[in-house]
Amino acid sequence: MSTSAKKTPSSAQPPNEQELRLQANQFSSELKAIAGKIGELELQLDEHNLVIKSMTPMPEDRKCFRLINGVLVERSVKEVLPALKTNRDGISSTITQLTSQYKKRDQEFSDFQKLHHIRIASA
Repeated sequence: MSTSAKKTPSSAQPPNEQELRLQANQFSSELKAIAGKIGELELQLDEHNLVIKSMTPMPEDRKCFRLINGVLVERSVKEVLPALKTNRDGISSTITQLTSQYKKRDQEFSDFQKLHHIRIASA
């Protein structure tokens, strides 16, 4: 029990400058990664919407091609359109989740900066 008592005071010490810099860089890199993924998914969502818009007026028995795991497969519009809509909805919900995660993480970073009096210098 004396070892845990010794750890408590050392953990109460404020982090040094290097630790703060590492934590700030970690926050920044996480935010950039989330933002990059959101951008990537938004592009996919736009592509799905474009394809759905162009396929909707087509007859259901018309043949179309779909790329699945690098293999081009021949299907009908009737088979492909529901799958595209399901994928689009999944991408949209993922974007919503990532956006809320980004906002939460950004708020944590902002709180971290205020707590430790950190200002990020603009290049």
